[in-house]
Amino acid sequence: MKYISVIGAGASDPATGAQAEEAGRLIARAGATLICGGMGGVMEAACRGAKAEGGVTIGILPGLDRGNGNHFLDYSICTGIGHARNLAVAASADVVIAIGGEFGTLSEIGLALKVGRRVVLLHSWDVSRDGVIPEGLLVSDSAEKALLLALED
Repeated sequence: MKYISVIGAGASDPATGAQAEEAGRLIARAGATLICGGMGGVMEAACRGAKAEGGVTIGILPGLDRGNGNHFLDYSICTGIGHARNLAVAASADVVIAIGGEFGTLSEIGLALKVGRRVVLLHSWDVSRDGVIPEGLLVSDSAEKALLLALED
């Protein structure tokens, strides 16, 4: 079974939220487990989509209270380490899908690449260098394509 982390902002606009929810649905349909930071925004939308399709969701929370996680989590991991949990979110997955995002998302992208995880960018950070996309990064323009890229071996 594949583990796929979905990362993105804790507050998302409707378009980004819709992409995250669709990604969650597709992850569940593929039989993969969804991992996220467990909070709102993109994380909650992805979990909502996965749960709508009967998928399994894991939230790696920044604090010590499971009650602070979103309502679509099957498993909540309390860390008490704040944003440092981003390493656990990135490292726990086989592949990471970044949807939109802010600086926390950017840190997760960097950490994922540092620990050897492939990252699929879906309307997320442009981290190209002189127009060249670094190894390990893939770019998608849809949730469907992002999942196909995530499932490649």
